[in-house]
Amino acid sequence: MADFQTIQAGEQAIAVRKELQVPMRDGVTLAVDAYHGMEDKPRPALIAMSAYGKELQALALTLPPQRRPSPMWDGCIEAGDIARVVKEDYVHVIGDMRGTGDSGGAMIGNYNFGGVSQGQDLYDLIEWVAEQPWCDGNIGMIGISYFGSMQVLAAAERPPHLKAIFVSGGHFDFYETTYHGGIMWFMPRAAREGRGGDSGIAHTNVKSRMQEVYSPEELKKLVDERLGDPDVAAWPNLVHVLKYPKNRELWFDIVMNNLDGKWYEERNPITLAENIDIPVYLQIDQGRGWTVDSHIELFNLLKGPKKLDIGSYPPMQSRPWIEEHDKMFRWYEYWLKGIDNGIKDEPAVSVFVEGSREVVTAEQWPPKEVEYRPLYLRPRHKLSSQPELMGMEHAAPDGFYQAPLTVTDKVETVSWSTAPFEEPTELIGAGAAHLFAEIDQDDTNFILRLWDVAPNGSRQLITTGFLKASHRELDDRTTEGNPYHPHTRAVPVEPGKIDEYVLRLYPFAATFNPGHRLVAELSNDEPLADAHNALLPPDSFHLPVGRPVTHKIYRDAAHQSRLMLPFTVRTAAEKR
Repeated sequence: MADFQTIQAGEQAIAVRKELQVPMRDGVTLAVDAYHGMEDKPRPALIAMSAYGKELQALALTLPPQRRPSPMWDGCIEAGDIARVVKEDYVHVIGDMRGTGDSGGAMIGNYNFGGVSQGQDLYDLIEWVAEQPWCDGNIGMIGISYFGSMQVLAAAERPPHLKAIFVSGGHFDFYETTYHGGIMWFMPRAAREGRGGDSGIAHTNVKSRMQEVYSPEELKKLVDERLGDPDVAAWPNLVHVLKYPKNRELWFDIVMNNLDGKWYEERNPITLAENIDIPVYLQIDQGRGWTVDSHIELFNLLKGPKKLDIGSYPPMQSRPWIEEHDKMFRWYEYWLKGIDNGIKDEPAVSVFVEGSREVVTAEQWPPKEVEYRPLYLRPRHKLSSQPELMGMEHAAPDGFYQAPLTVTDKVETVSWSTAPFEEPTELIGAGAAHLFAEIDQDDTNFILRLWDVAPNGSRQLITTGFLKASHRELDDRTTEGNPYHPHTRAVPVEPGKIDEYVLRLYPFAATFNPGHRLVAELSNDEPLADAHNALLPPDSFHLPVGRPVTHKIYRDAAHQSRLMLPFTVRTAAEKR
C-alpha cells in the first residue's frame, strides 16, 4: 500500500509523491518516498538513500538553495533537486537506511558496519523498485557525500537492475574520512550528532558498535585509555562524548577508534570496489583534498566504464544540492535512456586547473606527464629549487611555540615562500612535504597548507597535508611524491630528537601565474578564520593539540626539508 500526495508549484501540479514501505530479505522494512511526473507511465529511477531523514530531503522542493554562510544552510540536504529530477522524467526515490528516519531495524556503528550490510539492503531496495509499475527497470543513484558512499556500497553488491551510478563528493576509505594523517576531523561529528549547520543522523534505533562488542567493564577501560590522550582530554565535547555517549553512538565509535585496521576495513568501499563492473561517474571539487584523493583511488580500481571529473574550488557549496546535475543527466541519458549523446566517447578524466582556469582532459590521472621536483625550505622563510649549503650552525632552524587552545586563542604559523613566478607554472598531482623537525613533547600535529598568493596579497588554498607526529611511519606503497602511512599504531616521539616527517599533500591542480607566489604555511592547529576556513561550515576543523609544544624545523645542508611537487612536463608545442 502507498499514500499519495500531489506536489504543487504555485497553481501547477508538478509531481506525485508515493510514501512506500519496502521489505528487506530479513523482514525489516525501509521507508522511501517516490516522486514522479503526473503522467502514469514507467520511468527510469534514481535512488537516494541516507541516514539523514527523507523528510529533510523533501525541503529541496520549498527551500531555495543556500550557500555558506547562510544560517539556512544545512549540510545534510544532499539527495538532489527533486523538481528537476521529475522534470527530466525520472522517478526520484528518496529513503531512510535501516535504523534511521521512518525505517525499521537497527543501525549498528558507522555505515552499519556492525549490522546488516547496507549494500545488502540497497540491493533489495533496487530490485524492489525495478519491479514497480512506475519504474521501467533502469535504475541509477543520486546524491552527494553520504549518498555517494551508499552508491558505491550498492554497486559492489551487483544488483542486476542498477545500470550506472553518478557519485559526487563521496567518502570511501572511512579511516581517511575521519582521521587525516592520523588527526581527528570534526566534521563527522556534525554529520552524526547534528551540529553547526548539519541536521545529522535521523536517530530511531542507532547503536554504538563498540557498546555492542565490548562489555561495560572492557569499554570503561578503553574509554579511560582514550582519555589519556592529552588532545582528547583537553577538548570538552570529546570528554563529554566518552563519558556520556547516549545519542552520539556513532561519533563515540569514531573517537574510540583512532587507528586504522579491521574496524575500518570491513565493508570499506575501496576494498569492495573490485566488485563494481557497471559504469561509474566520479565527480569531486577541489578544496577537501582527502575526498579528491579517495575519488582518484577509487577511479584507479574500477574496471568498467568510468569517468573522473575534478572540478574547481571550493567544494559542494549549495544545500539543497543542485550542482553537477547537468553532467549527471547526460550520464544517465546515455546509460539509463539509451540516448547516444556522445558522453561515452569523451575523455575519461577531466580536471579543472586553478589559476589558468583551464580544463585538462586525458584517459588517466594525472592527466599530464609530471616530474617531481623539490622546493627546499631555506633561511629567511624562502622556498628555492636549490638546497641549503650551510650547516645548522649557520642555517638555524625556524620554529614556533604553540600553547594549547585552553590558554590561548592564537594559532601560530611559520611559512616559506617562493619568489614571484616569472612564467605560468602548472602543477597537477599529489605531493609530499619532508620536514626535519624537533619537538619537546612526545607528539604534535603537523598541518601544512599550500597557498597561491597573488601580487595584491589575496590568496587561495591549493592543497593541504596532515600528519600526527606519532603516525610518522611509512608503508611500502610510498613512492617519490606519494607517501603513505599505515596509521595502524602510534609511536611516541623522542623529545629533543630530530626526525624526518613526511606529509602527504593531497592531489591538486593549479597554475601559478606570473607575479604569484607559492607559500607553504605550517602550524600544529588550524587558524580559526582565514581565506579558506571562512568558506567552511562550523565543526570542519581538526582536533587541536592539547599540550604546549615547541617546534623547530631544520632546513640546513644535513636536514634538507623540502616539498616534492608534481610539475607538469611541457610539450614541445608548449615550449615554443
